[in-house]
Amino acid sequence: MPMDSCYNTSMWKTADALIMMEDQRRTLEAWVRAKKTPQRVVSRSRICLLATEGVSHNAIAKRLNTTRTTVLLWIKRFREQGLTGLSKDAPHGPSKRRLDAEKVKAIVEATLHTTPKDSTHWSTRTMAKVQGVSRSTIQRIWNSHGLQPHRVKTFKLSKDKRFEEKLTDVVGVYLNPPDKAVVLCVDEKTQVQALDRTQPGLPMKKGRCGTMTHDYKRNGTTCLFAAMNVLEGTVLGSCYPRHRHIEFLQFLRTINREVPGGLDIHMILDNYGTHGHPNVKAWLEKHPRFILHFTPTSSSWLNLVERWFGEITRKRIRRGVFRSVTELVVAIEEYIRYHNKDPKPFVWIKRAEDIVEKVTHCRAVVESLH
Repeated sequence: MPMDSCYNTSMWKTADALIMMEDQRRTLEAWVRAKKTPQRVVSRSRICLLATEGVSHNAIAKRLNTTRTTVLLWIKRFREQGLTGLSKDAPHGPSKRRLDAEKVKAIVEATLHTTPKDSTHWSTRTMAKVQGVSRSTIQRIWNSHGLQPHRVKTFKLSKDKRFEEKLTDVVGVYLNPPDKAVVLCVDEKTQVQALDRTQPGLPMKKGRCGTMTHDYKRNGTTCLFAAMNVLEGTVLGSCYPRHRHIEFLQFLRTINREVPGGLDIHMILDNYGTHGHPNVKAWLEKHPRFILHFTPTSSSWLNLVERWFGEITRKRIRRGVFRSVTELVVAIEEYIRYHNKDPKPFVWIKRAEDIVEKVTHCRAVVESLH
């Protein structure tokens, strides 16, 4: 039998027909035909018109793409209230009970100043159980107050006695770079591992992300020396097997060759031992165009090349598969070449005074906790 016949009302007369007056029928039919009738009223009218023909509730629901509960609701409303019942929306259930301000305050205070007996922090489940409310309520309160007990941020305050002096010097170079000079952020990414997976991974496809084995094979390491041009965003990089003052001197000679003569070279770098080796100092004395600006101890965030190290790690190294150190070095060099075709410099905008004020506040808070 053709599929269309399933909508033949003669086949579905398994329910008692809804009884209505002739003028009510004409009104419902007019509502269905009128273009300005709200669609919700049209749907309710069709439900009642089909019900007058004895069509079963399930059949009406299927034909009008709705639920049997909805069909029963509007047939009942018509029987009780007539046409008026169809033109008004059904009353909603009771509104959600709002928590009073004291209860909200108690939940916030408990989140901030207490912890569960068996955990270091609250979850929506544990807090809801203790407070006698739903998990969604706890989540709404936490969201509105900016609370995230499951997250923690790490920090480290520099103990460098010359912190403010070095900070001001470095930030000054960022915000007011010297004329006829190149500003380079220099650092080393040590122990970059050439990792190979123990088994081939599966490629990504629709509905499934790519896979790679948790375990891996180590195939050696390399050290990446990098100098990033603050103004242009370009990177000069070299890989060496070790991280000593000898390799650092080789990298300085590379920088000296690559930077055009007549330009001073202002280098921002950290206090690692190789940077202050006697042989390095002796070489720098013979090359006075190199001017060094040291970041405070424990302040790697002040060196913009660290930001670039994060990018190359995330984009090329972390999920890479390297069967040898040579493959790793080639991948790093290819990434640098690709990066330098369309470099995007990182722009420093924070003033030294603002940083000092924030660090001073943090130190005061830390000291108050002891």
